[in-house]
Amino acid sequence: MTVTDELVSYEDALATYDPVMGLEVHVELGTRTKMFCGCSTELGAEPNSQTCPTCLGLPGSLPVVNAVGVESAIKIGLALNCDIAEWCRFARKNYFYPDMPKNFQTSQYDEPIAFNGHLDVALEDGEIFRVQIERAHMEEDTGKSTHVGGATGRIHGASHSLLDYNRAGIPLIEIVTKPIEGAGARSPEVAKAYVAELRELIRALGVSDARMEMGQMRCDVNLSLRPHGREKFGTRSETKNVNSLRSVERAARFEIQRHAAVLNGGGTIVQETRHFHEEDGSTTSGRIKEEAEDYRYFPEPDLVPVAPARAWVEELRAGLPELPRVRRERLRTDWGISDHEMQSALNAGAIDLIVATIEAGAPADQARKWWMGELARRSNEDGVELAALPITSGQVARVCALVADGKLNDKLARQVIEGVLAGEGDPDAVVAGRGLAVVSDEGALGTAVDEAIAGNPGIADKIRSGKVAAAGALVGAVMKATRGQADAGRVRELILEKLGAEG
Repeated sequence: MTVTDELVSYEDALATYDPVMGLEVHVELGTRTKMFCGCSTELGAEPNSQTCPTCLGLPGSLPVVNAVGVESAIKIGLALNCDIAEWCRFARKNYFYPDMPKNFQTSQYDEPIAFNGHLDVALEDGEIFRVQIERAHMEEDTGKSTHVGGATGRIHGASHSLLDYNRAGIPLIEIVTKPIEGAGARSPEVAKAYVAELRELIRALGVSDARMEMGQMRCDVNLSLRPHGREKFGTRSETKNVNSLRSVERAARFEIQRHAAVLNGGGTIVQETRHFHEEDGSTTSGRIKEEAEDYRYFPEPDLVPVAPARAWVEELRAGLPELPRVRRERLRTDWGISDHEMQSALNAGAIDLIVATIEAGAPADQARKWWMGELARRSNEDGVELAALPITSGQVARVCALVADGKLNDKLARQVIEGVLAGEGDPDAVVAGRGLAVVSDEGALGTAVDEAIAGNPGIADKIRSGKVAAAGALVGAVMKATRGQADAGRVRELILEKLGAEG
């Protein structure tokens, strides 16, 4: 029996139980150096080439706090409507694992730098759901283990493991929600929307690129169920290191169904970590989850407390950029679109692309039309994000300009976009290479119109008698003859002129 065979339906699970979630999001900060030493954080270096005695945990080495890391943490806390601690300190989180060379992680425990905040997130139908934030705290990342020789890429079954400590010590901010209750059947959607909004916020602050596919932002999905009417939380599982928005939603949904199946069968939920499997959306058991006391937290003796001056905190607050929800509302008003249309653009990941296309010279309605129409369709067909399509905002703006200048119509513009996506060059090169320019020669258009009239005498008579709606059929004939390269509006004008009708 497979894991998925043991699930109950999502609807049956929600008929009996209420989901309670807790989301822990780790964000790698975009600092030039690590959190407690001067080693570079640049990606792509040779393994173990960006290390020093401090991040390798060698005896006698001493850490120094990265000031930019602290500043970034405060900015994130402020943007999440958190209180900023007047005084906080680091703690040692003790656990033994090969990719932690010190055998402890420098983190924060009960004295985080930011606490008691919230983030309002918009669901797909525009409903706003408030997620309460427990804390945002500073810590350091671990190294990277590569397990070799197994079938799954995990340690079980591997013949040996390779360790790269370049990542050890990179600054992290961990953002922890309070228990998320009351979302019911929409819990997976809330989880996805929260992580999406948080990613937009992090990027707007400029503290991280937050690229989930590169591990710069990852989410641990904690989930438990409790019977309807019960106040006490159930036992939770924690699905670790989920690294895409879709996977966050799928992980939450799967765990709801799995928990319900275990509980309905009289079983007991084990408090454990779990691995998410992208290929089928399932999770499998990892290890028994420790409680806080198992980590033997104690204050870090080698670091002084962090006490941000109130004047500095207020200076950072005043310098926060326009935050995503405020920006979206401004753009919605500027573009003259509905809340639903803006939400659709957000869900498609199109907002920044549309903005960049407008900045490159395209009208707002045309920029939206191509990104939310033809390009969104291609994105869905190819199973990639819009931003991953091999076309730039500048190229889309050029297509819009060619249409506005009458050199392309919409049909030809779609073919140009197809050519750009196929790697045939920029829009002008595709137009030239495929011979796609609109036929603008009046003599050639007149000949094509004459041929259409001669080939359809009955329709021509109807137009002469005043039934100008019939001109559409002749326009279609001309467009077919010119392979769609005629200006349909000009063709209609010529037809009516030649047949003595008024449009």
